[in-house]
Amino acid sequence: MKKLLTSLGLMCVLLAPGMTFAQDATTPTEAAVVETMAIEETAPVAVEVAAVAATETAAPVPDKGDTTWMMVSTLLVILMIIPGVALFYGGLVRAKNMLSVLTQVMAIFCLISILWAVYGYSLAFGDGGGLNWAIGDLSKLFLAGITPDSTAATFTDGVVIPELVFVAFQLTFAAITVALIVGGLAERVKFSALMVFGALWFTFSYLPITHMVWATGGYLFEHGALDFAGGTVVHINAGIAALVGAIVLGKRIGYGRDAMPPHNLPMTMIGASLLWVGWFGFNAGSNLEATGGAALAFINTILATAAAGLSWMFAEWMLRGKPSMLGLASGVVAGLVAVTPAAGLVGPMGAIVLGAIAGVVCLWGVTGLKKALGYDDSLDVFGIHGIGGIVGAIGTGIFVSPALGGVGVDGYTMAGQVMTQATGVLITIVWSGVVSLVLFKLIDMTIGLRVSEEQEREGLDTASHGERAYNV
Repeated sequence: MKKLLTSLGLMCVLLAPGMTFAQDATTPTEAAVVETMAIEETAPVAVEVAAVAATETAAPVPDKGDTTWMMVSTLLVILMIIPGVALFYGGLVRAKNMLSVLTQVMAIFCLISILWAVYGYSLAFGDGGGLNWAIGDLSKLFLAGITPDSTAATFTDGVVIPELVFVAFQLTFAAITVALIVGGLAERVKFSALMVFGALWFTFSYLPITHMVWATGGYLFEHGALDFAGGTVVHINAGIAALVGAIVLGKRIGYGRDAMPPHNLPMTMIGASLLWVGWFGFNAGSNLEATGGAALAFINTILATAAAGLSWMFAEWMLRGKPSMLGLASGVVAGLVAVTPAAGLVGPMGAIVLGAIAGVVCLWGVTGLKKALGYDDSLDVFGIHGIGGIVGAIGTGIFVSPALGGVGVDGYTMAGQVMTQATGVLITIVWSGVVSLVLFKLIDMTIGLRVSEEQEREGLDTASHGERAYNV
């Protein structure tokens, strides 16, 4: 019995420490579990904070959809120029000058493309320092510093597109603006004089107006002038230059005495159609993003254009007894011009009214006003682009009103915005007019503006280029 009791006591002594060891062994494990759970609970918070920090510091990345849309828009604007403007103008001149117009438009597109890359983009959209109200700088001369990774801002904070795409898109605007001037000088201007004028006018008129209207710090931009896709920058600018050029050059031989009908109206209709198609890139592309703003500009480009075509056609029908294809096509272009500054800013009904007004006013511009002033603007660049641009620019100030279906702008009052728009129109008219007059006079005194009378009678196809559009 004594031995049994002794053995039981010994077992208790031995088991007691063992039990203590087992309890002690579980304590670190429980602590580890608690610690792990704490880490797991705090980990999502830490990851979220890190993600937010990374988002705030990371540069925005272009959206593939926006990039694709802007590249397509750029191609559409090129379509407007070659072959759109070229065929529209080419069909309107006499057969002996058809090839010369095609050559002039294509040569200008090539010339302005190179000048834009060399210095144009930098001067149009660079920071000009003390002169930033009127012009940029040369920091991006030869597109310096622009790489496939460079980005350009859009109208939405944090949304960007590749800068090279923006460069290309704006290049097409510069090219078509200079090409439009051809219509006012057609059938009598020297090819060499036109190329020199194009380069100089691009430098001293197009680039400053572009900077003032569209660049941060530009005078008209900072004063709230609205120009969605180029009413002042493109159409008024080019229309005034064409008017001044037509006056300085003088009338074509036989103008007002000899018949000078368009030689190929089907070509003109094809050109007008290509202009309408390409204009969707011009207007909707100016939104810089594939969003609802682009969709608004898109539908307005259909509706305003259709309204202008019909209003011109019906007005002509009433005045002359017959609706002409040329009138319809001219009305379509007038509507495209008028809706350009308003495309993404006005509502669809406002666009229809604006187009209808432009069709009638531009018809007066190419008939009554032209006859009253007595100038020979060969293809009515001023009557359609100049007058249509003025109607569109002023009309934008009216129809941007939210009460009329427009998108509205901060601090909007109709009277105030119309005055701002009128200021932009006036500055563009004066700037382009003075620059154009000086350049035309200088060129006329040096290399001469106009071909000889013999060459003009022969036709510029053979006299200037040694070719014929039609070998018949």
